[in-house]
Amino acid sequence: MSLCQVSIDGQDISVPVGTTILQAARQLNESQAPPAMCYTPLLSQSGGKCRTCMVQVTRVSNAQDRGMPRLVPSCRTVVEDGMVVLNRHSEAVMTARQGVVSLLLINHPLDCPVCDQAGECSLQDLAFEHGMSTTQFKESRRQYPVKQFGDRIKLHMNRCILCYRCVYVGEEVTGQRQHGVMWRGDRAEISSYVGANVDNEWSGNMIDVCPVGALTDMTFRFKSRVWFTKPMLAHRSCDTCCGKAVLWLKGNEVLRVTARKTTTGDVADFICNTCRYDTKNLSQWEVEGPAPIHPHSVISQNHYTLPVPGAHHD
Repeated sequence: MSLCQVSIDGQDISVPVGTTILQAARQLNESQAPPAMCYTPLLSQSGGKCRTCMVQVTRVSNAQDRGMPRLVPSCRTVVEDGMVVLNRHSEAVMTARQGVVSLLLINHPLDCPVCDQAGECSLQDLAFEHGMSTTQFKESRRQYPVKQFGDRIKLHMNRCILCYRCVYVGEEVTGQRQHGVMWRGDRAEISSYVGANVDNEWSGNMIDVCPVGALTDMTFRFKSRVWFTKPMLAHRSCDTCCGKAVLWLKGNEVLRVTARKTTTGDVADFICNTCRYDTKNLSQWEVEGPAPIHPHSVISQNHYTLPVPGAHHD
């Protein structure tokens, strides 16, 4: 296998040819990698939309000893041997990232207290780390009515950042896309086709890939805050999907079922709507144990790990 050596913020790593800068940065140090709001590994067309992962390439390769004239999206730029990249060590990158966050928040209603995505929202994390305390935007925010995508998904277009992930789920996963992006520029919005509801067997995955609270699960809507629930890894025998999911419990009640996610917050494997909506009885699942939670996540609050009885502890 051919390898490329790339330097990111002064740290060297060797990765296979064809690896993007973002993938290389995640292999090097996930916590220091560029943020990504539109890229997700399971969708081949994702990436290049949100611009939050922009980085500075100060040296293209051993063959081209020069830098790139502009910042580039790390999720779409493939590494070359000898490439030198600056992420957090570049003032231009951090300034641009702050500007991108301000742009994403221009039309956002900032309704986190009533949003079901609160506590597991990528935009909250991004705004906390790179956002500004004030805004220069003084115009009126755009307003859209709340819509339903079928009988199980609610669309809040006011919260959407147009990452296109849900569109690519419909295109690549379901094979029968029933929605897309209408209009252009600041008028662009997600909408279903005239007279069509999003009702295929894989449609629930749009909720899992959405980085904000634009698409929410109507069966879980306003039932509980995520930090009051217990996320548990579980699996079942399913002929349609992998059958591996996360059960969000309150006592022994299954409030919702979601796909498992990686340490970077990306969906690990898509699940069908039968697993997601129609098997909410705990007896229908084989529970494996508590789902891993990032220690800095608000979901980890009040979730304790008990010592194993009889084990030795220092």
